[in-house]
Amino acid sequence: MLDDFLARAALAGIGLSLATGPLGCFVVWRRMAYFGDATAHAAILGVALAFGFGISIYAGTLAMALVMAVLVTRLAARGHAMDTALGVLAHSALAFGLVAAALQPGLRVDLSAYLFGDILAVSRADLAVVWGGALAVAGLIVWRWQALLTATLNEELAMAAGLDPRREQAVLTLALAVVVAVSIKIVGALLIASLLIIPAAAARAGARTPEAMAVVAAALGILSALGGLGLSLGFDTPAGASIIAVAAVVFALSLAVGRRGA
Repeated sequence: MLDDFLARAALAGIGLSLATGPLGCFVVWRRMAYFGDATAHAAILGVALAFGFGISIYAGTLAMALVMAVLVTRLAARGHAMDTALGVLAHSALAFGLVAAALQPGLRVDLSAYLFGDILAVSRADLAVVWGGALAVAGLIVWRWQALLTATLNEELAMAAGLDPRREQAVLTLALAVVVAVSIKIVGALLIASLLIIPAAAARAGARTPEAMAVVAAALGILSALGGLGLSLGFDTPAGASIIAVAAVVFALSLAVGRRGA
């Protein structure tokens, strides 16, 4: 079955959704959308550096995503305006990545595949990396769930319970960097934040508990991935963009159902 490119693409989408669903809930709750964008944009610079130094694409993107995440966290701790800092860092990293790729002689790589993803080109090795990273992130979130949730709801309450909110922020930062690294070939740097945010936002409309929201977000992510692949196959549209388009439709339907229920 793994010799079928469509089966590999479907498995990659399912695996990634298991991580982006729960993680996306924390991105929504903490209003970290721009944070996710900045981390994803930095991945393009990681791709360019990976080709330049002859290292794994996943290692390069993970390293740059972590650098960006740490840099943004430090700026926030120093009181800088987050929207401005994130805007500057995100677009600067993307620009430097494109320039670095252009300056490498003999490099014949279409970076659009890393900007928008190419889930239909996922190999067996890519599939192993995606599932390994996704399961690691999902396991980390399950292990730290209560601590992450407490720190998200109320930092003072978290400290009273003996938790360090900065440590929990670091856990989310690490998880986000790993997700960006393993998803770069699936939906690309420009769309990964959408896969984090949209299913979680759609799940928020009907979920009554945080745990239910995380489960529903993962399920909606899987639905979006499979639906997007079907749309791409039927109408010859870009697979990554089709996945996000289906997720957007699911979000719109969740709003309509939520209003009717109210």
